[in-house]
Amino acid sequence: MAGGFAKDGAVQEQIDATVEDAITRARSELPQGESLAHCEECGCEIPDARRKAVPGVRLCIACQAEHDKQSKSMSGYNRRGSKDSQLR
Repeated sequence: MAGGFAKDGAVQEQIDATVEDAITRARSELPQGESLAHCEECGCEIPDARRKAVPGVRLCIACQAEHDKQSKSMSGYNRRGSKDSQLR
């Protein structure tokens, strides 16, 4: 049941839109093309097993872990549903 000016299902539509945005962003970050033999950031050799397991890989494991850590800290999605959290 919606209250005020919101129509029924408005909250679910917002949740669905947030999920769709996250999926689109995640898909855009997937590696594409042919895997590199050497990391494009540090120049270390990327093991053959990693190149076969992750087609299109461009970073070694260490650089990928650092990239993932930085990306995680930049995630700006509001996971709480209260208006109070949306006003912060």
